[in-house]
Parts: sequence; C-alpha cells; structure tokens
Amino acid sequence: MRRPFVLRTLLLPTAACYMLDTATKTQLKVYLDKLVEPIVFKTAFDNSDASRQMAELLADTAGLSDKISVVADNADGLRRPSFSISGTSTDMKIRFAALPMGHEFASFILAMLQASGYPSKADPKILERIRTLSGDFKFEVFMSLTCHNCPDVVQALTLMASLNPNISTIVIDGGLFEEEVRARHVLAVPAVFLNGEPFLSGRRELVEIVEKLDSEFASRNAAALSEKPVFDVLVLGAGPAGATAAIYAARKGLRTGIVAERLGGQVNETADIENFTSQLKVDGPALGSAFMRHVQSYGVDTISPAVADSVERTEDGLWRVRLESGAELRTKTLIGATGARWRTLGVPGEDDYRGKGVAYCPHCDGPLFKGKDVAVIGGGNSGVEAAIDLAGICRSVTLLQRGSALTADEVLQKRLAACKNATVILNTAVSSLEGDGQTLTGIRYTDKTTGEDKTLSVAGAFVQIGLIPNTEWAAGTLERNAWNEIVVDSRCRTSAEALFAAGDCTDVPYKQIVIALGEGAKAALSAFDWLIRNE
Repeated sequence: MRRPFVLRTLLLPTAACYMLDTATKTQLKVYLDKLVEPIVFKTAFDNSDASRQMAELLADTAGLSDKISVVADNADGLRRPSFSISGTSTDMKIRFAALPMGHEFASFILAMLQASGYPSKADPKILERIRTLSGDFKFEVFMSLTCHNCPDVVQALTLMASLNPNISTIVIDGGLFEEEVRARHVLAVPAVFLNGEPFLSGRRELVEIVEKLDSEFASRNAAALSEKPVFDVLVLGAGPAGATAAIYAARKGLRTGIVAERLGGQVNETADIENFTSQLKVDGPALGSAFMRHVQSYGVDTISPAVADSVERTEDGLWRVRLESGAELRTKTLIGATGARWRTLGVPGEDDYRGKGVAYCPHCDGPLFKGKDVAVIGGGNSGVEAAIDLAGICRSVTLLQRGSALTADEVLQKRLAACKNATVILNTAVSSLEGDGQTLTGIRYTDKTTGEDKTLSVAGAFVQIGLIPNTEWAAGTLERNAWNEIVVDSRCRTSAEALFAAGDCTDVPYKQIVIALGEGAKAALSAFDWLIRNE
C-alpha cells in the first residue's frame, strides 16, 4: 500500500516550536503550491497559550498561499483550542484539537492537500471502499506529538474523512486535554474511539482500518480470492523472510503470491534498527515499507490483510490454504514465513513505553542504552543471555525473576555471576512499567517473599519471557518442536513435501532480521528446486 505522499525529507518542526522558520516555510510552500481548490481553517480558540500558538501557526501557513483563509468558528461544544480544515465548497469533517507539530506536521500538510481535492495515491480499490462506506462514523484519535506510530493512524483517518461525508475525524493531543485523557482511560497512543467507544489502539495501516469497518467485505471477497489460478509458490507472511522468499521466487519467473496480516511484519514495530548491515540506522516502518516496495516491483500477487487458518495437501498434489475469511488458495509449493510475536508482560505501561525504554531484543536495542541503568525481566536462557550481553554495554543490569531461582543453563548463570555490574532479584512480580510520559523511568514490582511493593529506577526494560511463533496454521500438518516452532532442515524443508518454512516461525536459532532474510532466500530456492524436479 503506497502512502499518499512521502514527507520524510521535510524539516519537521519540534513540538515546542510553533512558529515556522525560514527553511521550513520554504519547504512547506512547495506542498501548498499543490493545493487544488481553496481551503479554510475554522478556529475555536480560548485565552490559553496553546490557542495563541495555534493561531500563529495557522497565520504563518495561510500567509504562504492565497488559497488558504482563516475564520473563527463560534459554535458551541467544540474543544478549545482546535481548528477544522475543509474546502470552501465542501464541509470536510477534519479537526485538529492539537498543535500539529513534531511527527504530526506531515499529517497537517496531508490534511490540507486532501481537503483541497488533491488526489490520494493510495490503492484506488481501498479509496472506493472508503467512499461507499455507509453509516455514521465519528472518529476521535488521541495521539502524542512525539509518537512515531501515531501519524499512520492520523493520516489514514483524515484521508477517510476527506473522502466520505459520513466520516468525521478529530485529532486530539493528549497533552492538551489531560483531563479528558484521564476520564476516558487512555493509557497508550494512538488510541482511536469510534462513536464514543474504544475502536483500536496502536499502529494501523489504512487498509486495516477499512477492513475493520467493512466487516462484510471479507466474505464478499472470499469468493473472488478462491477463484485465483494455482500459484507456483505461495508465501505466508510478509516480514523479512516472507518478502525475500517472494522476491527470489518471482525472479525465477514463478507465479508467486504472498498472504500477510501486515505487510512488513514485526519489523514495523521496531523504532530504530542499528545492526542492519550497510545502514547505520533505519527505522522499522521504513524498512518494512522498503521490503514491500521491492516485492511489489516484481508483480507479486499480494493478499493483505489476510491470515492463514489451515493448510492441507489435496489429492492432486496441491496445497490448499484456507484463510480466516473462508477463502481458499491453491499452490504447488508453500512457504511458511509467519514469524513470531514477543510474549508480553501484559501490565500497565508496557504499551505506553514500547520503543521508549521497553524493548524485547537486546541485540538490536542494547547499544541504545550504553552507559545507562537497565533491567531484564525473565530468568531463563534468553533472559540471562540478554543480561550478560547488556552488562558489557550498560552501566548496570538488574535481572528480575518471578521464581525463586534462575532457570537458565548453569554455564550461563556462572557467566552472569561474573558480571560485576549485574544484579539478580528473585521472587518478583512485575505490576507496572512507569514513565514520565515520554520515556520509561522505572519498574514497579512486588517482592513475593515480603509482600512489599518496590520501584526499580531504570532507563530500559528488556522483556525476555519468550517468543510465540505464529504457527497455529501448521497444527496437525507439520512437525513442530516443544515451543511450537516449525522444524526445518538446512534447506528450509519441513516434514511435509513441497512445504518450506523460514524465519522466526522455525527452529532456526537467533531470531534476527539478517538471518530471516537469508532463510527466506533459501526457502524460495528450495521451492524452485522442488518444482523443476517434480513438474
């Protein structure tokens, strides 16, 4: 799915900066020159500093284009400060109860372009589905100006409001409306309410939101999907392993399809990646998008969002993949690359500070905490290994174990004991992860021996209580180990003929992006080898 615009090169003003500097104005004017029809800002202000800052931002923006006007909106019941964006001939229902700076500056620009009638470059099929949605949809999205996941949701919902008069979107800065945040129990951003009720939270793509609204589409689309011709190679999953497998298969001239719940996979949930060879630093969503652009450049048939429910070898030697929607796909060879998901604590604050101190991969994120105090939650092999690795980077490491003893291998425990800056605390029950609204500041836990509640001050918390492979679709069909990982050989072959697997859903050690890339390539080449030997 292509985004309407790529604004990553824009010099985004910080949340604290409400007046546009010369460089930003120059870049902004380039985009404002693309306005098709005139637009109007309708303002609802009070006597607050935020209103003054918002007024200055809108005045600066309007001063860059003769197609923008600013008028006061005196209607009752509006959040103050706020402003709406609409065309002069249409009443678009887009409102910002926020000062759209920081990460949301790009959202502000896109909303202006959309209100003016500038065409979106999103999938035309998705746009048409948005236009034909029936009902009354009043969205409220709570966000933070420092949240890197919020813009995707904000931009999706403002686009929807620009296309369908039955849809309205209000973007709310939780920092400006703290009482409302507390009253509505908003614990993480982005948080979306629909018609006053919780609708979704966390990062979501446009297509995912539309799918959630258009509940009948899946069943309508199932019949069409089931009519697709037989694939030579069908890949389940679109993370590093799945994307690479699809690319290698398509390059061999094979009819290739890919089925994925989320394009880009778990990579999308990683803020910064600093161990991807040739890239000093790359953010996860950007890397996931790059994977899929590469996949789609080869014309791979992409089916998303979709989740495989089960697979079955039919009498004619084909694999039949049944999706949760009821659709059925057929393929000569099948590659499972469905990845894994982090086992989470499920305590307050975990979602709030994911990527802001709460981490799950010490190999990836450990260097970001050089010289800082961190904690590891989990006393098995992965937890102790993480603590050992982090002890060589961080000022101090505290390992919190729920039980009365570590469960890691003895050799690992001895190595941890030799780390002078590492401490182990047993018999703990983590109750919450605490922060200052921006980053993690500590872990609250209960000493199960004494019953005392304690707080450990740390800059990072590495949750190491295991991974859950996404292999439910393989149950009863493929050999899996005790951890439900698919068992593969050196050529990514599984226990079933013409079915291969790669990446984090398999028993290959070391769950790393670069390893998944290589395994995906191996799986595709093995599938190609099977086809040329059996066709």
